[in-house]
Amino acid sequence: MSPHAVAQRMPPGWRARYRLTPWWARVLVIWALSRVVTTTLILLLARVQGANAWTGANPNYVDFANMWDGRWYNIVAVSGYPSVLPLTDTGQISENAWAFMPGYPIVARSLMVLTGADWAPVAVFVSVAFSLGTALLFYRLMNRVLDSSTALFSVVLFCVAPLSPLLQFGYAESMYLFFLTLALTLLLERRYALLFPVIAVMALTRPSGLAFALALGLHVIYRFVTRATDPFSTRQRLLAVSIALFSGVMGLAWPIIAWIVTGSITAYTDTELAWRAPYIGYQELVPFAAWFQSGVWWLGSPRGIVVVVAIIVVFTLFMFTPAVRRLGVDLRFWVASYALYLLAVFFPQSSTFRLLMPLFPLLGAVAVPRSPVYRIAVVMLFIAAQWGWLLICWGVDGMDWTPP
Repeated sequence: MSPHAVAQRMPPGWRARYRLTPWWARVLVIWALSRVVTTTLILLLARVQGANAWTGANPNYVDFANMWDGRWYNIVAVSGYPSVLPLTDTGQISENAWAFMPGYPIVARSLMVLTGADWAPVAVFVSVAFSLGTALLFYRLMNRVLDSSTALFSVVLFCVAPLSPLLQFGYAESMYLFFLTLALTLLLERRYALLFPVIAVMALTRPSGLAFALALGLHVIYRFVTRATDPFSTRQRLLAVSIALFSGVMGLAWPIIAWIVTGSITAYTDTELAWRAPYIGYQELVPFAAWFQSGVWWLGSPRGIVVVVAIIVVFTLFMFTPAVRRLGVDLRFWVASYALYLLAVFFPQSSTFRLLMPLFPLLGAVAVPRSPVYRIAVVMLFIAAQWGWLLICWGVDGMDWTPP
């Protein structure tokens, strides 16, 4: 049931107060209630968590929220990046800190210095704060393409989404989604000049510069083709093209920095490839091959290849459904660009769900149907999926091979 449908069932006095409540207050209430639900699920799982590589048995909240890659971000915040790449016993580049970009640990480290607090509580605070900011921005973004009621329900779905526990863990996703939402909002508002600093931070928080450059390139082409009905001045063209090129440069900045520091031109890509080595061994990065390699690894050949092709076809058809088309051209450009980026470079495994988070504008399409039964069912399904994801990907059970 949408927030507005709930309001219609309120007593007249409460209904009047609801209508007078500013949009940001409604979003704040939704966000706060969702954090209560998600935190409860996290604490329930922490109570039964056994001793593991990151915590003792029955860890407290902040320790439990900083497992897995949270430890890598902690290492970056405290020790920085290695100038010499670590090697495996067979001479291959092993997993190391270069896979984790500096935006999030820099913010956390700054607060650690200012407050004297330890990493774990600071990391959680940063993530939670950015999650609130993202919820507020997401409403503004959705309200540009959808009516206010649907936009508000989109926020509900964002706040209770299956991977929303990550919004309060020691991971960079919360900060990244904030800057991505801000960038998309500025793009829809065509405030190109302001995109430069936003993209700079975003691209050094999570890998995204190349995907956003493609989305901006498509935006420029579309605006040029439709300039007869939507004027595209010379100044706007220059700015839009400049920001697209800048985003592409920022997409390459981190691999170049890793090259300069370590002396290895493939330092970043070799580091990323180390994470897929347990599945398919050490291989070269071949664009658009990893999904098919993963399909064969998980399902065998030719079934795995058929499944990957089917996923691509279904996703493409979904992008042209009426609900998705209501999101507008620019948001669809971003979703398509990021999906193509994942198809080009990512090896699907249990972290796939987390890597799909930047596709979250599609929640606006999921929010379109107004049936109260549908909306209640989706919310309950999302909350149940939170618990499923926590059990499968976050909780550690022995030699766990399902990292989040």
